[in-house]
Amino acid sequence: MSLNKRVAYLALAFTLAAALHGVAADETEARLERAATVLTELTATSRQAIQPAQIAKADCVVVIPGFKKGAALVGVGFGKGFISCRNGDTWSAPGAVTLESASLGAQIGGTEIDIVVLSLDKQLRPKLLSDRFTVGTDASAAWGNGKTACADPNARILFFGLTKGAFAGFGLAVATLKADDSGNRALYGKPITNLDIVEGHVDTPDVAQSLVARLSEETSH
Repeated sequence: MSLNKRVAYLALAFTLAAALHGVAADETEARLERAATVLTELTATSRQAIQPAQIAKADCVVVIPGFKKGAALVGVGFGKGFISCRNGDTWSAPGAVTLESASLGAQIGGTEIDIVVLSLDKQLRPKLLSDRFTVGTDASAAWGNGKTACADPNARILFFGLTKGAFAGFGLAVATLKADDSGNRALYGKPITNLDIVEGHVDTPDVAQSLVARLSEETSH
């Protein structure tokens, strides 16, 4: 594929992702409840997805319920979710994030994927909590479940995907995690950064207690 075509495909991908972002309703409370459910599903022993030892090593956890992967000349995906990080023996209040992906080549069909992301390196935390984190550029990443599980043994970011009871994924080479400022305003009633949230500058809202409780349960085993 020529460089010009590659650039054109990527431009189209992120244009479509922006369109998906614009129409995504800000249903923060329902999304938090769904995120807690997703974490439960992907840590269930019957799923054989996230192992206790893996989540025990995690410094930060991102949950993206209902990530939508579209179908076009370029595969485009978009989803909203939350990030929480360890503060000693507890987990922080969640910061709102978005996840976008793009892949080159023809795509077949569309799907909705529940995603959990584990960051295994505390040194990555400032970048994860910044305005933009690019998978593969800012840190190596791999899928933790599925046929290509842990293709990179040195990956510091592990992705886990599930749709209709089966593994689902996408290319991580063009995936970006961003701060969701509108989601944070909806959750905390004011502009606030994910770094300030995770560092404990706000209390965990009542609507987010179930997600934080699930994280605590998973790491107390």
